[in-house]
Amino acid sequence: MAETGSQFKTAVAGPEGEGSVTVCASCQLLARLEARRCLKDIEPRLFPEDRGPDQGAVVELFGLEGTGKTELLYHLLCRCVLPEAAGGLEVDVVFVDTDYSLDMLHLVSILDSKLTLLAGADEAALRSCLSRLLFVHCYSSSQLLLTLHFLETTLSSRPALALILIDSISAFYWVDRCEGGASYTKQEEKLSRCAELLGRLLRDYRITVFATCHAIRRPGVPSSSSDSERSYLCRSWQRLVTHRLLCSRQEPGNNMAAEGGHDQEQRRQQIFTVHCTTFSSRVKVSWSSSFCVTEAGVAFLSASEENKCAARQ
Repeated sequence: MAETGSQFKTAVAGPEGEGSVTVCASCQLLARLEARRCLKDIEPRLFPEDRGPDQGAVVELFGLEGTGKTELLYHLLCRCVLPEAAGGLEVDVVFVDTDYSLDMLHLVSILDSKLTLLAGADEAALRSCLSRLLFVHCYSSSQLLLTLHFLETTLSSRPALALILIDSISAFYWVDRCEGGASYTKQEEKLSRCAELLGRLLRDYRITVFATCHAIRRPGVPSSSSDSERSYLCRSWQRLVTHRLLCSRQEPGNNMAAEGGHDQEQRRQQIFTVHCTTFSSRVKVSWSSSFCVTEAGVAFLSASEENKCAARQ
């Protein structure tokens, strides 16, 4: 896996920073024509009633820090790379890490815990899952744009690649604003170019994209206010979004806060809520679900389980 990630990063950088890649036109055409796996069933507890993201969809996970966005990405990643025998979709995934928050040990631990439920699963099964994952770190909007350019080569050569995860799409928001000066056009130029290129990849290769976006804390505005939930990224990005997952965290009760030194127990009992809205149909549809984070990753809660956890808090 480390070798795969290293090769991917080297190719993105290009010789002497040029980043130029030649794509075989015939291979590109075949990759476009070949049917990619539809991910509408990626997680029925997040997207019920056949309202999951279709091919070419973009799902934005929006929320403050510590609201479970990255954990949800890990959950969706595992669901995709796991074999069908273990309840997975067995497709390839690209993880673009702009926050440098990718925890490979935690991710491998989640995968391993899910594979233990599969009879006969061994280290080879884990390696097979990891072979379906490509990852790359980006430290600027310019490198993110270059990564998206290189992804066309990857999509052409790997028809099994169906999902791109970006954590997070808003990582360079403040840097770009600072570099853009007083011009809003300049401030949004780099992300707009990324969004336009991503839109073309969505149209040409029919992939699905999930991207986290950090909510901005505004002075004097409560985190529960609708103003804190308003999208602030450029219009080019907003036009791509077909589903929005608004992530929040239920604050623990006073009894939990009074018990010092129980961070792990508190994390295990912490309830996260996801409010999903889809804009892909003519009618705007919304629904909610809740989950907690365990050593085996995300565990969705039924109404009765949620009430029990809330009572403990």
